[in-house]
Amino acid sequence: MTERLFMADAELRRASATVIAASPEGIVLDRTVFYARGGGQPGDTGRIVWAGGETVIADTIKGADGDNGGETIIHLPAPGSALPAVGTTVDAVLDWDRRFAHMRMHTAMHLLCAAIPGAAVTGGAVGSDRSRLDFDLPDPPTKEAIEERLNALIAGDHPVSIEWVDERVLDTNPGLVRTLSVKPPRGTGRLRLVRIGAGEKPVDLQPCGGTHVARTGLVGRVNVLKIENKGRQNRRIAIALA
Repeated sequence: MTERLFMADAELRRASATVIAASPEGIVLDRTVFYARGGGQPGDTGRIVWAGGETVIADTIKGADGDNGGETIIHLPAPGSALPAVGTTVDAVLDWDRRFAHMRMHTAMHLLCAAIPGAAVTGGAVGSDRSRLDFDLPDPPTKEAIEERLNALIAGDHPVSIEWVDERVLDTNPGLVRTLSVKPPRGTGRLRLVRIGAGEKPVDLQPCGGTHVARTGLVGRVNVLKIENKGRQNRRIAIALA
């Protein structure tokens, strides 16, 4: 089991940890700042460093228990990398520029949902340069209108916070889930919500296990690149950091 430090503090760039397992197929630590690929967000890259050695991490994925609420995270070493011995104390160090771009983008995607209220999300992918969300939306607003709404929400510099609730809240409030293709994992008893904005009526409130910036102003200006038809009612909206 890996303690996921990024779940409580996405701004941690490095952390000390102990090696639980290590092989060319992956390194498992007792705790990590590395986000494991999932929910449309790529896995983190970076380095694992110890006295006398270093491994480049090319990707991070969930272990076999990951889709069922488990917490094993596997750091995938670059081919031919040195491996730390089990029990070694190491530093896990993120490629911070890449991670921070993902944090800005992921927050922008939540704001894009807020800019198009009521439309269900049918898919999405976070990238460091470009991201996209697919909506069940037969008649979307214009590209210019969406961009104006999105950047107004960003400029509002709303706080972004994490809260944990009983997962049974989904039984009484299923509207919290905007995504049709992916549902939050259940079975742990807890549900992680990302809240944007303060007060009783937030800008956005959704279940999410990803990483986000602390305030929307940190996203910076976003360009809406295009709106594509991906089916009778499916519309794909692509965005990029300006």
